[in-house]
Amino acid sequence: MRYTIDRNPSEGSPRLGAMTMEPLPDSVGIARRWFRKLIAPYNPNCSVDDCVLMISELVTNAIIYGRSEGSWVVKVEWFREGTSLRVEVHNPGFPANVRMRRPEAADAHGRGLLLVDSIAESWHAGPSRFGGTVVSFVMADAWAA
Repeated sequence: MRYTIDRNPSEGSPRLGAMTMEPLPDSVGIARRWFRKLIAPYNPNCSVDDCVLMISELVTNAIIYGRSEGSWVVKVEWFREGTSLRVEVHNPGFPANVRMRRPEAADAHGRGLLLVDSIAESWHAGPSRFGGTVVSFVMADAWAA
């Protein structure tokens, strides 16, 4: 399995879609492409480009920092919550390790959560219901009330 896609969420569920991917570098591009394709029919008012950028950052972080003794996957899910869009990225890493950094101008890494913090309405990191860590962001006013 390189990745699986859930195109058909349950009727009446707030979940609009999901992906499960192996923790490989090309999974970042897969996540971007499939999110863009699967969110399009819902016609969100928020910037899909901004969402794709934040998903790229969070999936990259999940691949870099996720850890497990056995095989593991990265899960991405997105939900409609009233007029907001919430996107979650799950990995088997430890929630206590998620922190926003303040990189120096010359640093090559460390800006992912800064981007999420500056673009999203809000973001959260904590224990995942799958075990490990979830980092999520919310885009307000993604749909009309």
